[in-house]
Amino acid sequence: MRAMQDETGAPLTAAHEPASHDEEAVQGRRPRGRLFAILAGAALAAYAADQLTKLWALHALRPEDPVDVVGSAIRLELIRNPGAAFSIGTGATWVLTLIACAVLVFILMTARRLGSRGWAWALGFLLGGSLGNLTDRVFREPGPGRGHVVDFIDYFGWFIGNVADVAIVGAAVLIAVLAFVGIGVDGQRAHTGRHEAGSDA
Repeated sequence: MRAMQDETGAPLTAAHEPASHDEEAVQGRRPRGRLFAILAGAALAAYAADQLTKLWALHALRPEDPVDVVGSAIRLELIRNPGAAFSIGTGATWVLTLIACAVLVFILMTARRLGSRGWAWALGFLLGGSLGNLTDRVFREPGPGRGHVVDFIDYFGWFIGNVADVAIVGAAVLIAVLAFVGIGVDGQRAHTGRHEAGSDA
């Protein structure tokens, strides 16, 4: 039998050889490519929703004329916020702009280890929301880096936010859940090393 294989040039173990390193690399890139697509899609959706609703608010709302949505609990009230949530840091807009840039760098660096669908959604919403508010700080009045963020959703009279804030808070909640169940950015569960990329996480 060996003589016949030698004559034909057929290898003895060709049918049972493991996949090459190149094939394994390609298989590893495919799911990660899908995760990057989820991240990009979530970021684009959050950013577009934020910018479009801000454009609508600027044209449809007047600062002195709030509109009740759910009684007086949820209202639409247009303001221009130079600070962060709860109007914190109103005199430090430049600092908030630099912090937002640092957050973006952190997100992009973290995404390099992406191996979980849950983290892809979370980082995508965080990226889109951060970009939404950073766009205001860079391009809106009174000037680049000092721009005031457009806020228009009043929650119970406690604070006024926007869709970017909703995306950021949603991302934070999802990240907290993923951390609680022990799923890391790379898709592995803490203490087990078991990969979760194929699961809902």
